[in-house]
Amino acid sequence: MDITDMDAVRQPIASAHGLPNAHYIDPGVFEEERSALLMAGWSGLAVASDVAEPGDAVPLTFLGMPLLLLRDRTGQVRVFYNICRHRGMILVDAPRKIEGAIRCPYHSWCYSTEGRLVSTPHVGGPGQNTVEGIDKALLGLREVRSHVWMDVVWINVSGTAPAFEDAHADLLARWAEFDRPLHHGGVDSRFALAVNCNWKLAVENYCESYHLPWVHPDLNTYSRLEDHYHIEAPGRYSGQGTLVYRQLKDGAGRTFPDFEGLNAKWDSAAEYITAYPNVLLGVHRDHVFAIILVPENERQTTEHVHLYYARADTDPDLRERNTAQWKQVFEEDIFVVEGMQRGRHAPGFDGGRFSPAMDGPTHLFHAWVADRMIAHRAQEQAAE
Repeated sequence: MDITDMDAVRQPIASAHGLPNAHYIDPGVFEEERSALLMAGWSGLAVASDVAEPGDAVPLTFLGMPLLLLRDRTGQVRVFYNICRHRGMILVDAPRKIEGAIRCPYHSWCYSTEGRLVSTPHVGGPGQNTVEGIDKALLGLREVRSHVWMDVVWINVSGTAPAFEDAHADLLARWAEFDRPLHHGGVDSRFALAVNCNWKLAVENYCESYHLPWVHPDLNTYSRLEDHYHIEAPGRYSGQGTLVYRQLKDGAGRTFPDFEGLNAKWDSAAEYITAYPNVLLGVHRDHVFAIILVPENERQTTEHVHLYYARADTDPDLRERNTAQWKQVFEEDIFVVEGMQRGRHAPGFDGGRFSPAMDGPTHLFHAWVADRMIAHRAQEQAAE
């Protein structure tokens, strides 16, 4: 693709086109975006609740990279490359509790949960556990820069992004009321959806409310299209809000407990935004959710959904109903994003157009992608 293909995407919304087809179906462009969009900024990897206790460790694969999510002995969540510094062997191949050290199953080099190399048995020959040239102080696990907010573990693989607090300062301020302990609902409050589409299509669909009357008819009966508003922060995040959030109730009329101290606007409002590139978040008076989009390749995405509450002792039946309700909503979107993915194989499609009144949040995401790709390509050309 020529860099000028991005020009039409960056136009004002009334005249802009969407991203070209190659951004959804071309493996080469997917690799470009891997670097320019997903590794250069703060991407969502997992949730801190996956490693609830010190010593908990979970191996993950993200963008083809073997990573290890763990909570160290001090309680800090860390992300390391899940490989031994000796011969690159995978260290942890299944979720488990690290009782002592992280031991490589190949030659038994051992690491602390803080990533320090603490033992190199027989490295200098039988019975010789040290040798010149192998400096344990220099051979700890390679740590990936990470930050936890809203229980999401965000990573910056390149190491070059601004600090998370600076990169998302206005979002943190917007939702400061929700920056508090969040209680994951547990096994009944998480699920994953495997979707046959490029990850960006999931973002684009989530950003806007335009599709509600036709794709989510049940939701639209009480949270109508006209009850929604746009949320637009160019270059950082975009999404939608509703003015008529309706709490789920059990047979006796009981609801989930509210988060304490919220502004009165949250009595009826809820907001749903995408923090670029790949984290979809929703906040309500009584629960929040996080969806982490994991791009498997240019045409397949896994959506990891997690729901949180103000207290740990919420009613399990009501939690299950809430999870089922949200799962239905997100499953209703699948045929749309998969249909758009198939549509991207039409050679004559020009990226599509945007409704100036309804597609502002989605257009902002496209413009962000275009800006990042232009900057990345310019940097690559300068390095040649």
